[in-house]
Amino acid sequence: MKNLGQLMKQAQEMQSKMAEMQQRLVDVEITGSAAAGMVTVVLNGKGEMRNVKIDPSLIVPAEAEVLEDLIVAAQNDARAKVDARMQEETSKMMGGVELPPGFKMPF
Repeated sequence: MKNLGQLMKQAQEMQSKMAEMQQRLVDVEITGSAAAGMVTVVLNGKGEMRNVKIDPSLIVPAEAEVLEDLIVAAQNDARAKVDARMQEETSKMMGGVELPPGFKMPF
């Protein structure tokens, strides 16, 4: 039973570290872009949008659909970077512990 107690203690420590990491990620800002930076979207580490910037030359009413697509592309770029950052932070926190295939953190 000693191993079970140690395992439970490690699980509690991991949960605490995960909560701390998620709190830190709220303050992280990650920028995604499209059209060579003419459209940028800033997300926090939790994936919440903080800012959108659009180069004025793209604001053409007749081409609104293109601008909409660029905003989506920039948001998707930023989201991919947020996901990569989250995976990196989780990996650091785990200290090299290998998880079973298909197991995702955070829970």
